Amino acid sequence: MPKQYRRFRDISTSEKILNTVFLLTIGLGYLMALVNLYYTHQGRDGKRGLSIDDIVIMYHGSTTQSRLGAAVNGIMEPNLKYKSDKEVILKWIQDGAEQPAYEQQIAPILNRDCIHCHNPAANPSLPNLTHYEGVAEVAHKGGASTPALVRVSHIHLFGIAFILFFIGKIFLLCDMNIYVKRVALVIPFFAMLLDVVSWFVTKHISEFAYVVVLSGALMGLSMGVQILMSVYQMWFYRKD
Repeated sequence: MPKQYRRFRDISTSEKILNTVFLLTIGLGYLMALVNLYYTHQGRDGKRGLSIDDIVIMYHGSTTQSRLGAAVNGIMEPNLKYKSDKEVILKWIQDGAEQPAYEQQIAPILNRDCIHCHNPAANPSLPNLTHYEGVAEVAHKGGASTPALVRVSHIHLFGIAFILFFIGKIFLLCDMNIYVKRVALVIPFFAMLLDVVSWFVTKHISEFAYVVVLSGALMGLSMGVQILMSVYQMWFYRKD
């Protein structure tokens, strides 16, 4: 007799409910992650909205201004309590972003208006503005540093891999062509790895920013398909 594998029709209603609330929660969490991604990266080019230039500045850097300069000239300017502080920060950057001037003029501004978001405890994906070394990374022209990319990538790989594994374990119960299912299981992992690798490549080759966008979109789309297909087959699909 051919070996029989479990499908959604073989599990209890309680297990279906557990699987469904898990998948829907993950789906909502991913949507919130996209919103966070938008607010984290948009405005780096000094313009509102997320564009490919924002991604280039994030990883590769800008040829015209630093990330901090672009931020205070653009999306972060409303967060400054006093508008004159923008000129103070821009002049400090233009003068070389040295530490003595940072301690006297820049640290009080950032501590008052910025570090409630720009600190590792609140958001590890944002630049750390709680000390000079972190501020200096974004005050000079250039993209994310290699240590920063390593720190974010290992968190990203560990966290997303677990999520994709559990989504895939549920998706395995779908009744569909086995070869299509195997490809569908691999795609989000491949896209995640390509996404992380493209961060490091974009640091040196700005055109790879398009790969960052496309690989991230592929991971989200493939994960969404698995979630929707699993929920549909759990509750609405019937095969005699």
